[in-house]
This record gives sequence, C-alpha cells and structure tokens, in this order.
Amino acid sequence: MRKGSRLQRFAAGFLAAGLGLGAWPAAAQTFTEATDVTVVEVPVQVVKDGEPVRGLTAADFEVYDGRKKMPVTGFEVLDLATSAAPGSPAANQIPVSARRHFLMLFDLSFSEPKSIGKARQAALGVIEGLHPTDLVAVSTYSSQNGPQLVLGFTPDRKQITAALDTLGLPKLVDRSPDPLRLVLTSTRDALQSAPAGSGGSDSQREIKEAKEAALIDTLETLSTQSERVERGVQQQVLRNMTKSFADLARLMGEVDGRKYVVYLSEGFDASLIAGKGPSTGSEAVDSADTATSNDRILAPTGGTGSDDQFGDTRSQNAVEKMLEEFRRADCQIQAVDIGGLRAGADQGFQRKNGREALFNMAKSTGGELYENFNDLSAAMGQMLRRTGVTYVLSFQPDSLKPDGTFHKLRVELKNAPRGARVVARTGYYAPRPYKEQAPLQRLLETANSVMGEESGSVAVSVMAAPFASGKDRAYVPVLIEVNGASLLAGKQDAKLPVEIYVYAIDQNGSVQDFLSQTLGLDLTKAESTLRQSGLKFFGHVELPKGNYSLRTLVRNGTTGASSLRVTPVSVPGFAAGEAALLPPLFPEQPGRWLMVRENPKEGQPQAAYPFMLKDAPYIPASLPVLTPGQGAALVLQGYNLGAGDLKAEHKVLSADGKEIPGGSLTLAEKEGGATGPVRVAATFQPPALQPGEYTLQVTVTGASGKPETSAARFAVGGAAAARGR
Repeated sequence: MRKGSRLQRFAAGFLAAGLGLGAWPAAAQTFTEATDVTVVEVPVQVVKDGEPVRGLTAADFEVYDGRKKMPVTGFEVLDLATSAAPGSPAANQIPVSARRHFLMLFDLSFSEPKSIGKARQAALGVIEGLHPTDLVAVSTYSSQNGPQLVLGFTPDRKQITAALDTLGLPKLVDRSPDPLRLVLTSTRDALQSAPAGSGGSDSQREIKEAKEAALIDTLETLSTQSERVERGVQQQVLRNMTKSFADLARLMGEVDGRKYVVYLSEGFDASLIAGKGPSTGSEAVDSADTATSNDRILAPTGGTGSDDQFGDTRSQNAVEKMLEEFRRADCQIQAVDIGGLRAGADQGFQRKNGREALFNMAKSTGGELYENFNDLSAAMGQMLRRTGVTYVLSFQPDSLKPDGTFHKLRVELKNAPRGARVVARTGYYAPRPYKEQAPLQRLLETANSVMGEESGSVAVSVMAAPFASGKDRAYVPVLIEVNGASLLAGKQDAKLPVEIYVYAIDQNGSVQDFLSQTLGLDLTKAESTLRQSGLKFFGHVELPKGNYSLRTLVRNGTTGASSLRVTPVSVPGFAAGEAALLPPLFPEQPGRWLMVRENPKEGQPQAAYPFMLKDAPYIPASLPVLTPGQGAALVLQGYNLGAGDLKAEHKVLSADGKEIPGGSLTLAEKEGGATGPVRVAATFQPPALQPGEYTLQVTVTGASGKPETSAARFAVGGAAAARGR
C-alpha cells in the first residue's frame, strides 16, 4: 500500500494475467515485473503562538533520514478549518496519512470504578468536539488482561459511542463478529440506542442504571487498588504496565497520521519510582513544583538507602523505555486525571501521587495533563486547534532491510517564521516480514488500510448494485474478481488463506453493514484455475436508502499482499416507489473463474440469486474486457421506470472524464411493467478505443419522460483480449 505514515509496500505494476473476459488491459501493463517501492510519509505540524501555521509548501521543508537529506517526493495538506463539513462525501476522502487518530485508553487498574464511569461521560464530550475526518479507537487496560482493543480506528460516531458506553465488557455488549473491530455491536438496534447520559422514559433509565451497576461490578474485579498491596508487588504491577504500554506504542507506530492517546486514569503512585524522599509528608504536589517533581521521577537513584526513600531503578528504566517508545511512534499522551471526577459522596479509596505520574507521561511525549475539568472537550480545545493543519511529506529511502529497525528522522523548516515550532515524528520503523508481525499489528494495519486510499499489489475489481428486497434495506450483491497471478505472487504455502473484507460506509462515516470471510484454498487442486484466470467471490451487504463508499480489501493471508478498492453505491428509496436504474451489467461465460459464494450469516437463509434474465441466471463481470467493433451483451435493470417502451442513450468516458464519440447501444426484449423491477437485454458496441479503462454511462427514459442514469466501468484489451475469450 502506498499511502500512510508508516512504511508500506506496493507493487509498481500489475501482472499481465487475465480478468473479466480476456487478458488484463494493456494500459495496465506499464511494468513487466513487480518491484517493491518503500514510501515513508511524515505528518508534520507547524505551530506559532499556539496556532497552526498555514500556507506552507513542499519547498518550505527539508527531511533528513539519519544524516542524509532526502528529496520530498510527495506533499499533501489537510486544514480542518477548510476541509469537508460533517456529512459530506469529501469528509471520508481525506488521506488517512493526514488524519488525526485518537486512542481513548481507559485505565481499569489504576483507577477507581466510579471514576471510570464518570470518565466515559467526559470522553463522549471529546468525541462531539472532534472533526468528522478524525478517527477514534477505544481501548482498556487492566493488570489481569493487559491492553484490550474494544474498537479500531473508525470515523463511525455511533460505534464509538457504543464502545464508550460498554468499554467492550461482556456483560454490556454483544460483540459483532467483525474481525477488524471496526464494528462493535452486532445488532442495528444497539447502534440506534440513545447515547450514554441521555434522558428517556422510566424503563430507559432503569436499563441505564442496570448497565451502570453491571459496569461498576465488573470494574471492581479489575481495579488493583495497588497502594493497598506490598510495595514490591506494586512495582511489579507497574513494570508489567510499562511493558504493555511499550508494546502498545510500537503498534501505534504502525498507524498512519498524527496519533494521540487520551489516557483516562488516576495514575500510579509516582513514589514507586521516585521514592518517598527524606520527607515523611504526603502533601500533594502543586502546580508550582510540578516540574521539579517530574524531574525527580526520572532521576536515577544513584545513592544509598532503600527503594522506599530513593526509588526503584528498574521501575524508572521501565517507565523511560515506555515513554521513548511513544516518542518513537510519534504518539502524544494526553493524560486525563479522572480522580477529581467523583463527587464528595463517591470519594472512596484515594490514590496517592497519581498526578505526578500522569504529568510525566504527558510532558515526556509532548502532550498535556487535564485535571479538575467540567468539560474535557473545551479543555482540549486548544490542542485540537493547534493540530488543525497537517502537512504530509513523502520520501523514498535509498535501501531498507525488512527487519523492523528504527531509523531516525528530522524535519526542518526553511525560512521559518520567528517563533514557529515544527512537530514531527522522530523516526520510522522498517517493515517486518508479514509472517513476523503480531496478530494485533496485522489487525491494526488491515483496519488502517480499509480506511485508506485505493492501492495494492493484487489486481482486484469490484461490482456492486442495489436490488429491492421488500424490506427497509436493499439487497446489495458484491462481486469481487481477484487476478490469480497477482494473488499467487511470492512464496505460497499449500493452503492459501484469502481474506476478504467489505465495509459499507455512509456519508456520515458510519458503517451500515459489513462482510468478512477468509477462504481456505487448497493450491494442490486450485492453483491451475487461479493462475489461468482467478478467484470470483459473491457476497452481499444490506443497506438503507443513501449514498455509500463500499470499501473492499482483499489480502493474501500468507504473504500479506493486498489491495483496497473503493466503490460508490447509491441505494434508492425502493419502498417509496422511487425510480432507479442499476449499473449496466455485462454477463460473462460461466466456468471461467474459481467461484466462491459467501457463507450466510448465522440465523439468516441464503438469499435468492439476483442476476436473472428470462428466468435464467447469469454471472456479471466486475470489470468486463471488451473489443472495439465487437458487440457485447449487457443487461439493464431498473425499478419503476414507467409503462411502454424504453429509450436508451449512452456515453463513453475516458479515465479523465472526456466523452469519446461513437459506439452503439441497442435494446431488445423488455421484462416487467410500469412498476416494480424491469429488465432489458441489450447490446453495446464500443467505439474505436485504445487499450485502457473507460466508463459506460447509460440514460434510460420511459413513458413518463423522466430520465434515469447509471454507469459502469469496462476495459479494452485490444487483440490480446479477443484471443483470450
């Protein structure tokens, strides 16, 4: 994959094996060999007097990989003050490498249960204040279970609300089967429920109170109340936490864009590493001596006396190593002291010196400490404004071993305004071979790719069309064609796991439905068919009326090679009798592909096959490959197009949107009436076209005189395509 602030590999060209009805179009055969290119993308923010500096260009920056100055090969800008408004399609098209990522991390061990309950309300306020392009993940930490990812980075505010409301605890949530954790709840009703803290009827309040009681009950079992146990045990608990957080930081280093951990905790006892000092007093540290206290936290003991007095060197080193991992990952910790959220009657057990620890974690990573707040969103407002402009610089390292080593980076600003400060990552990690990556790293990388831009080394084509189902949601079949040669590139095992992920995201960034399945292919039987043509997967999603971005990722589970395709889907109001014309469908000859159909979801019957003409099924091509001057059969299907004969017009558009004259579209027999579904067999003869990809735009007009328009992509492969039929 090309885009991302982490290192990513992508193939410089597709292999020339066939898709659709013939060979892969010659226009796509720019390279005869696949070569690996490594791209490093560096998100940079420039701040002056607490405000972002705007109007900079690539010429204003210099990037150093180690000591060597690197040419900037790519440059992008995201200004949240001028970017897409909430609900607009453009809000979901911002590159992931330019987006802000917020990980809401709830500390269940070094916090009292009632503080956690109140912290969820504070976190909801933060979510409401974020920009629609921001991505949010939710995680918890406990000494028993370590870090647990409740929800991956997503723009879906409904899923985020559900994650904050339940914290992923089994008593409170029926988790969906989404392996990438972009969808938390498994029922649509849960997504439509009122957010935590909202009012409602008595029954709703009773449900809310029962959920709160279940939450407190579960959190009681996870809270260590570490100050109550022997000091040596406390230090071991702390070292375990630092190791877990260091691992989390390394994972965050693989995430694109600017990254912030919003750490909601009461903090660990700072005296575990700094010592209690010669004084026997236990007074709290005030703002006047915070810096001194922080310096004391990281100071080596270096003297004589007990750990109680001078601190524990092992714990000091563990904390510093953890903080260094966050700095290397370009991940700031925004620490939120949630101890002050409890009301007077809820004080309960009070933790000591937690503020010092939280301040140190924030200061050491470039973040801030938030405490004694009523509105966390307002408190973080300055930070949100300061990070509102991101410049993404790209460069290509000269040579890089895939060994996971850390490489130092430096970004400098030429002719910088006086007082301007550059905030950028201090380095990057070389990629690791896919098989050496931890499962959670694979999960985060895959989820990150789903939210990214189209890219990849596996040749994939996707077709999706909405069909009326008689329900409130349309049945949307998804046909995925995977080029076999590109899928099999690299060393393969006898069993090939092919991972397929499909997410339908609406204009507000909400995931309305998803599909995921891993296909276990036996290459001793299937390799020949795969190499000759490829894999064709038939699945579906169900969507209400609206416009969607259908994001499809296909990955070779052995090598990690993958591709993302983004397909726009518009679902009409079938229930309201709206007229609609589906994308033109090109039937292809059966028996060409290795065909696989989705496994039905639990409790759901297999849906009826939707592609029918004259009571006979056909298989449409996701990317048909046509020959100029030779007619190709296609099917036009629509709904509520009116009585009488239909008239059809067509346009052929090049990749840059220019109309190419010529060609013909001829309609034949019509099936259906004035209302309901209508099917028409047709023949399309493309004009004289050079090899490449094009769009066929069809406009159909019925007796009502109201035109309906739809479009589909096709490819031209020249003489090679004709021989490949």
